[in-house]
Amino acid sequence: MPRDGTSTDEMTVRERFRALANFEPLDRLPIVEWAGWWNKTIERWRAEGLDPELGGYDICRHFGMDVWLQDWCGARGRETPSAKSHGAGIIESEADYDRILPTLYSRGINEEMWEARAEEQREGRAALWFTLDGFFWFPRILLGIERHLYAFYDAPELMHRICSDLAEFNLRKIEEICRVATPDFMTFAEDMSYNHGPMLSEELFDEFMLPYYRKVIPALEERGIVPVVDSDGDITVPAHWFERAGVRGMLPLERQSGVDVAKLREEHPRMLFVGAFDKMVMNKGESAMRREFERLVPVARGGGLAISCDHQTPPGVSLEDYRLYLRLFREYAAGV
Repeated sequence: MPRDGTSTDEMTVRERFRALANFEPLDRLPIVEWAGWWNKTIERWRAEGLDPELGGYDICRHFGMDVWLQDWCGARGRETPSAKSHGAGIIESEADYDRILPTLYSRGINEEMWEARAEEQREGRAALWFTLDGFFWFPRILLGIERHLYAFYDAPELMHRICSDLAEFNLRKIEEICRVATPDFMTFAEDMSYNHGPMLSEELFDEFMLPYYRKVIPALEERGIVPVVDSDGDITVPAHWFERAGVRGMLPLERQSGVDVAKLREEHPRMLFVGAFDKMVMNKGESAMRREFERLVPVARGGGLAISCDHQTPPGVSLEDYRLYLRLFREYAAGV
């Protein structure tokens, strides 16, 4: 029964997502795992009886979940150098950027895949989304974690050049995708917060990120694609900055970072939220999982919240745990 008490016929996966994003009546909540599963989690489940032939989105279908099909359209090419270690970066200077520039901003989409997925979307069997590198994420990938944070002050011209080039690439990518299909939503990969809040100030956001968001987001809005930011950590403060930029949604709302989805809803009445379910209770039994669903359901009843694991289901969760989680999820999803 939808939250307004009226009868709603069973929706397709796509209809359900669109209604959720627009705060419209639902037949039930989507039952989704937005980020898939850790490899180690799937290895464990196969050892516990999951069909070893199943992989990717077929696992979602096996569990009877709503399918949201994603494609990451990153700006690095196949020839772009890799960092020597996690967070080390691949350039140190503008000369280095010029050197690797021929390897960037040139990857095309897999049109055959998108055409097949567009058919699933037209039939209502899936919602479509894609991910673009964000304006905090991508300079950090190039420069490395520490050098990137210094670059806001030491190399502002290079930072703006990278973000400007990325914005142009992202606009081309949106156009390229939309020649084949019109996705239902997209995410900007950012990860610009940690468990105590954002890694930069609002002033730096306004100078180095806001102009490029405002350049790209209109191309999404005019096509009816919901722009969402994917950032780990506590996004309570920067959610306001992103909303000013035109972003309409946030995920995954990590509970371990102290994110309170009820507070976020108060501060952002019309923002789409995805995630928020504390992954650390998924192996703690039925009572713990029920408490977590009951924490989230009052917000979900108001619309605009797709409850989902607040990142990827960890390998500490057994196949039996996960089946219990899904049984409870279906119960609470139907009640909203």
